[in-house]
Amino acid sequence: MPTAADTRLGRLARRREALPERCDLCAAPMGADHRHLLEPEARELQCACRACSLLFDRGGGRYLLIPTRRVRLDDLELSDLMWEELRLPVDIAFFLLDSRADRVMAYYPSPMGATESHLELDAWQQLEAANPVLGTLEPDVEALLVNRAQGSRQHWLVPIDDCFRLVAVIRTHWKGLTGGRDVWQQIPRYFDELSERR
Repeated sequence: MPTAADTRLGRLARRREALPERCDLCAAPMGADHRHLLEPEARELQCACRACSLLFDRGGGRYLLIPTRRVRLDDLELSDLMWEELRLPVDIAFFLLDSRADRVMAYYPSPMGATESHLELDAWQQLEAANPVLGTLEPDVEALLVNRAQGSRQHWLVPIDDCFRLVAVIRTHWKGLTGGRDVWQQIPRYFDELSERR
């Protein structure tokens, strides 16, 4: 995923409020709770005011409106063995159907941004077969977000901009080789906020 998206959503994570946020399409001032658009060709997110987001609510055109569906999947069937078969190097990752590649892609947040990880497609197909809700993910704009760090077992169906908020949190707070105390305090807060926002 592009670092441009990380940078744009980093503004949300850091809450730099010296100047009001402005719509990337029409430059109108917006609140912090504005919507986002994805430009699939550039793989870039754009901040959108209410008026501009309504223009793309029905799909089509240059941009895709990022949905607002957030569902905590407490009954997701994802055993430790199934997770190992996905062959991810970390314990926090998100998965989305990339329409350009015509396949599910795996990414994990890192101090360098959203990092793509080679996904074992057979393992994903088994996961999807065990969890039909994963077949409802909207291509490009929704993701399965998994948190297994420090003993957590959290699974969410979220808009893709939520994933990049998490990337921004980790990029902003990571220190040294292991992240430092601050980032491991911020990650649980991020997931607590997800619960509040659904």
